[in-house]
Amino acid sequence: MKAVVFSKYGGNEVVEVKDVLTPICGPEDVLIKVHGAGVNPVDWKVRSGHLKIITGSAFPKILGNECAGEIAETGKQVKKFKRGDAVIGWPSVRRLGAFAEYGCVSERAIFPKSKSISFEESACIPIAGLTALQALRDRGRIASGKRVLINGASGGVGHFAVQIAKIFGVEVTGVCSGANAEFVTGLGADRVIDYSTQDFTSGSERFDIIFDAVAKSAFGACKKALAPNGVYISTLPSAAIMLSQYVTGFFTGSRALTIMVKANEADLQWMADHVAAGRIRVVIDKAYPLAQAKEALAHSESGKVRGKIVLKVT
Repeated sequence: MKAVVFSKYGGNEVVEVKDVLTPICGPEDVLIKVHGAGVNPVDWKVRSGHLKIITGSAFPKILGNECAGEIAETGKQVKKFKRGDAVIGWPSVRRLGAFAEYGCVSERAIFPKSKSISFEESACIPIAGLTALQALRDRGRIASGKRVLINGASGGVGHFAVQIAKIFGVEVTGVCSGANAEFVTGLGADRVIDYSTQDFTSGSERFDIIFDAVAKSAFGACKKALAPNGVYISTLPSAAIMLSQYVTGFFTGSRALTIMVKANEADLQWMADHVAAGRIRVVIDKAYPLAQAKEALAHSESGKVRGKIVLKVT
């Protein structure tokens, strides 16, 4: 089978699309014939070695951490799924393997795909979609009437976050480039701030939730824009945020939190239901064939993605 492989950590020069053996399922695994695979910043961070404390030093590795397709084979102990089922696969960062014609995933990380959503759209939802949902709902405790600012509102996580926030009935301010202002407004944002001309952290506005979907604005700067008891949420864990969380939470009531997305069938179903109903759009900036995985990773790394990038495998 064809797969996106790398044999050492580094830049895109270490990535190859080559023939490898189709993986063999363990007793609790499912083999997926991949139709689409979502491309995320975590993929080039894995490639670069930023997460080698998790991914380790055993090579070669097949990139990819989310996909959608059809079950080609099941292990002997698999109970919930059968051959031919349309599913979403979410292998862990430790296991990887989604950027391939076939991916082997634990049954625990397999979820039913909605019939009304394409394979490519489905492959884009797990990481970005659930990061946005869990950040706003679980960490931010979003509720009607609150004022929410989303930094990086045009990107993979951000474009979901804008739409999810509007479902919860809040006032949304999106931060993005001027070129993406109309796009973010079209997603439902009540207001857009062009980061190239205005610094939202230095204005007089105060927000109940600041969700830094691109982890580019430090809490130290953002806390000035938080309302009393406001919440800052970042997609990038750091010791500084943990310290700030303790200090600000103890003295002022404001909080600095991080989001670590968790696989959750109920949340995937929530997303699928809203996509099917037209309340959430999965915006795919570009679909690349598997053979152009290096170009897809470079596009993601550029930081200029509008919505999501997907690899179209089958």
